[in-house]
Amino acid sequence: MTSLASTIAAEIPPIRHSSIAAKVGLALVLAALADWLFYGARIGLSLALFAIAMACASVIFNHAGLNLRRAMIGTAILVAGLVPAIEELNTLSFVILTMALASALLLTTNPETIGLAERARALRNFFLFGPFRFFLEVFQVFNMSAFTRGVALWLLPAALGAVFVALFAMANPVIEQWVFLLNPKLILDYISVPRVLFWTMMLALVWPFIQVRWRRKTVLATTVVDGPAPPLVSAEFLGPSTILRSLILFNLLFAAQSILDGIYLWGHVTLPANMTYAAYAHRGAYPLIATAVLAAAFVLVAMRPGGPAEKSKVIRPLVYLWVGQNVLLVASSILRLDRYVDIYMLTYWRIAAFIWMGLVALGLILIVARIALDRSNRWLVSANLIALAIVLYSCSLVNFDAFIADYNLSHSSEISGKGVSIDANYLLTLGPQALPALDKVIAHRWGDNCLVSGRDRLVEVQRQGLAWRAWGFRSWRLQRRLDAQAKGSPASQPAG
Repeated sequence: MTSLASTIAAEIPPIRHSSIAAKVGLALVLAALADWLFYGARIGLSLALFAIAMACASVIFNHAGLNLRRAMIGTAILVAGLVPAIEELNTLSFVILTMALASALLLTTNPETIGLAERARALRNFFLFGPFRFFLEVFQVFNMSAFTRGVALWLLPAALGAVFVALFAMANPVIEQWVFLLNPKLILDYISVPRVLFWTMMLALVWPFIQVRWRRKTVLATTVVDGPAPPLVSAEFLGPSTILRSLILFNLLFAAQSILDGIYLWGHVTLPANMTYAAYAHRGAYPLIATAVLAAAFVLVAMRPGGPAEKSKVIRPLVYLWVGQNVLLVASSILRLDRYVDIYMLTYWRIAAFIWMGLVALGLILIVARIALDRSNRWLVSANLIALAIVLYSCSLVNFDAFIADYNLSHSSEISGKGVSIDANYLLTLGPQALPALDKVIAHRWGDNCLVSGRDRLVEVQRQGLAWRAWGFRSWRLQRRLDAQAKGSPASQPAG
């Protein structure tokens, strides 16, 4: 994250504040247009119309550097990119339109970039770093007065705090009730978290087309050429004071969530009326993991190597405390998912969620290790990649099909006498490895012809898997298990 941010700062020159308000206003207009065209609707011709609107908005603020010849070529490139999207919008036509729009922008606003390699590098940087620029450049205006500096100090804590509260409300019905009590439906009826995220994403995507900036010299009147690279963000926006305020606020918010989990999830205290443990467990698993990932990203940015907060004797303990709370949050998410699986059985996606949660917890622990051991972000990335490789290799050796089938069978109402009835159709989708469990289900539901015919199909697939070209050790072990099971069945015993 730190290397990404430093690269962004190196790739873009400083901006002037004279037209920043007008550009933000136009970006908001484009975001509103995107909301009308895309949100909750099927996308087709609307994407081509939005691309045209973005091109026109880019011309408004970048016409000073336009050359008639380059403008005509850029227009031709854009029109050529629009044709496939108008004909039929699919993945390929979307990629073509996106590349055409960016290429036309590069050609018309950066004549000094010549050669295929330079243009490819410029487009790569545009797509990789461009969407992050809105959040970095807009807040550079917060350095004009004591008032705006005070606002900037609390801007990041308040914004991220609101995001965490929204995620906690999605994950925890109790917090959701508190939010509705504190904030009557005057705003919540019209604003949703997905819509806010959509607007944020659109602002990030349209901003590079409005505030056009390339690494090389530009001919735009709104840029300063060949100056020193600006700071990543203003000192007020992400300095030690802001980080300290953020960590205090975030620790308090996370402590509230952890206390509620301790009461209801770990302590089994009776939930409020109209709320079940299954609902409480299921709602929280995935939003809390998103919260932990966002928290990890903030820690990496705030505690970047060489940054002002890295050596602070006050900030470091707060970071350790907050990361510890995030690890506890991940543990609660794992417990929530485990409680949900106990009721609604195991699937591949739920196993993947368990593995992902474990990797997130390990990643948080490695972040603490990086800070405590004064290691680089490259060390952190390498450690996470090694852990990921070990996990993936281990997963390749696990027979998940048989594990899921056996787990669901042993926790079903047919075998354990509690829980839900086993989903035999899902067992059929697991393949031949589910045959031993499927035979036990058939023993309880004898006469289910659909189930028996499905088993026969799996037996045929298993038989084909024993051919020498398709042979696998796992299939061979399964066949031995099926043969032993057939020999031990009552039907195979000799008549007495």
